Amino acid sequence: MERVIIIGGGPAGLSAGIFLCRDKIPTLIIEKFSPGGNMLLTEIIENYPGYPEGISGFDLAENMKKQFLKFGGQIKYGEVEKIQLRDNKKIIKLKNGQILESDVLIIASGCSRKKLGVKGEEEFIGKGVSFCAICDGAFFKDKEVAVIGGGDSAVEESIYLTRFAKIVYLIHRREELRAKRYLQEEVKKNEKIKFIIPYIVKEIKGKEKAESLILQNTMKEENIELRIDGIFISVGHKPNTQFLNGLVKTNENGFIIVNEKMETNIKGIYACGDVIKKSLYQIITAASEGMIAAFFAERYLENLVSNINLRS
Repeated sequence: MERVIIIGGGPAGLSAGIFLCRDKIPTLIIEKFSPGGNMLLTEIIENYPGYPEGISGFDLAENMKKQFLKFGGQIKYGEVEKIQLRDNKKIIKLKNGQILESDVLIIASGCSRKKLGVKGEEEFIGKGVSFCAICDGAFFKDKEVAVIGGGDSAVEESIYLTRFAKIVYLIHRREELRAKRYLQEEVKKNEKIKFIIPYIVKEIKGKEKAESLILQNTMKEENIELRIDGIFISVGHKPNTQFLNGLVKTNENGFIIVNEKMETNIKGIYACGDVIKKSLYQIITAASEGMIAAFFAERYLENLVSNINLRS
């Protein structure tokens, strides 16, 4: 049995793990893919303190992982299927059938990209349809690609793709973008980026790969077909909380509700990072939330030991 189990090895989970392991508390991180979370999808991070020239998401993730392991942390690769409670114990069942047990659980499972839910999307994933410009952008050198979305991520990915693509079409359902003002200014002055607004995607067409988009104007009865070589979908995120099955309180969108101590409604279960309901989703906020969760998790463990000693 571990004292603390953390679900998710992104900046929140790794920061929590570093804090706990440095205080000699046995801590295990369960990670589905590779430590780093959505940091791994970010080519350059310029607003994380201590790196005046910026740092790649991969390098920052590697640094955090090494620091966690240096203090004695453990990483287990697997996917959580469900969580159960037994007295004060948290029982975590993995999809491979393995069962783990801990005194404290910290949920830092992050969030994933939303899909459009249109015809052709699933069929052409990996065949022209992508959810990660940094991962796949280089495959579209001198090609024409489309980015779907109007928020920060969509605009950032559009700018990034101009390094490779001949033309980047930015498609958004509204007449104005939702991205931060400085990003809007940057994207508007980039000659390679062409705006197609206000339109939504109705269908992705192709044979062996994606070849065109059927777009519908949201203001008038008009459909157009746009020939493209690649499509990058960036229309928001959803929390990775499917394994909770209502165990802790969430909002209507599935994000976990916590207090200022990162406590959920269940004692001994904390949540932090992009999986919680909050106003700002940044690496630095996720890392700080991880530290807060770890601090109060340690307090919880101390009280747990004190209560056991009193009873004995």
